[in-house]
Amino acid sequence: MSTAMKTPGVYIKELDAFGNAVVPVPTAVPAFIGYTQNTSFEGESLLNKAVKISSLAEFFTIFGSDAPQIKFSIKDPETDKDPDIILSNLKGYTISPSTTMYRLFSAMKLFYANGGANCYIITIGNYSSPLNKTDFSDAILLLKKEQEPTMLVIPDLVELFKKDGDKKDLATYYADAYALQGEMINHCGEDMPSRVAILDIPRGFYEPLVDQTQSIDAFRDQVTPTLPKSNSYAAAYYPWLHTSIYQESDVSNNNLDSDGLNTLDGIIRSELEMTKDDLTKKLDENPNKKLDKKTLDLDIKISYLTGVKYKGKYKNNEGPPQLTDFKDDDRKKENGMADAAMKILSPSYKAILDNIQHHLNLMPPSAAMAGIYTAVDNNIGVWKAPANVAVLSVNAPAINIDHNAQQDLNVPLSGKSVCAIRAFTGRGILVWGARTLDGNSNDWRYINVRRTLI
Repeated sequence: MSTAMKTPGVYIKELDAFGNAVVPVPTAVPAFIGYTQNTSFEGESLLNKAVKISSLAEFFTIFGSDAPQIKFSIKDPETDKDPDIILSNLKGYTISPSTTMYRLFSAMKLFYANGGANCYIITIGNYSSPLNKTDFSDAILLLKKEQEPTMLVIPDLVELFKKDGDKKDLATYYADAYALQGEMINHCGEDMPSRVAILDIPRGFYEPLVDQTQSIDAFRDQVTPTLPKSNSYAAAYYPWLHTSIYQESDVSNNNLDSDGLNTLDGIIRSELEMTKDDLTKKLDENPNKKLDKKTLDLDIKISYLTGVKYKGKYKNNEGPPQLTDFKDDDRKKENGMADAAMKILSPSYKAILDNIQHHLNLMPPSAAMAGIYTAVDNNIGVWKAPANVAVLSVNAPAINIDHNAQQDLNVPLSGKSVCAIRAFTGRGILVWGARTLDGNSNDWRYINVRRTLI
């Protein structure tokens, strides 16, 4: 209804030519918390600071690369444990990490392989720092100062377990991990309701003779935010993934600890009982012509590889030269030659490295999901569910989930839904769920609905 003009005069009524503008805001900016190689850049400390990056190359420049080497041990299996590998000597061995598995670096590679873009990194220590729940908790509090992040991801969380604990008692073994996940949900649901937490299931991978529902049940029982409604601000994904992040060239004898090298030395020496002529012939048959066949001495090569001094008879009763006798460049060259030679000559050595590569490539899925959230938001929109989407740089899920198994993941009595990642013939590895932890809610059971509204 128009307003009557009460006095004579000239009146001008301005009309907007365009509709009201909507200011776009980024909807997929994850914040990662973890440990990095570098904790300073250009003389300035990076510890407990949220640093925004836009590419994997920028992460390398500022935070460095992978841990110098994650070390593994080779041991005889315990009486109640099946061996990880059976070598040519017909003996079984277990191959397991003997140092901390820092996962932020590999998580960043998986994030960008699946469509990642801008993100924030908070480093809480370098590769000599022990994993500490308090450090993670303090970093979460620091994120209150940052308004832009819309997701919270902590890939290292799955390594927060008690070293001397009982692996079958998951509630106690992963107590710190579950408590930290509760803090992540509280942060997103109460303190900063403009972001969601992407969670991993601790030990969400295949283990022989272990009931795999234990990891899901323990997660549901132990992860309890302060307010139940905060569960809609989190989504959990299962199982872990066999990725291709680490290539064959990334693994060598440098990944074995001193005990592992001693064991390796005995394995190779007992396996390669052949003459120098036989070895030279075998190398001649290999297409790799870079190997130094003229100066080949098997005992020296093995000593280079394992660092175990050969006890055989040499001139003046001296052993072969050791890697410590060389300069850095020569040491790297000789070690590389020995590594290449043993990969050809020793099936056991090759099998051990393949098993280490398999361990390194078994990764929790949260970083990949952060990348998928970003890709879906950028290509379609935040309202689109991040599901029925392929997970890239992944060879297979650690556990094959069928339709029946997924029913309990989707609709449990507790309401804490877990999103499945499944393999489909002819279609690849797909995200096959988009539910929040508040699965019993009619309003907030889907992660895309929660993210759209915030």
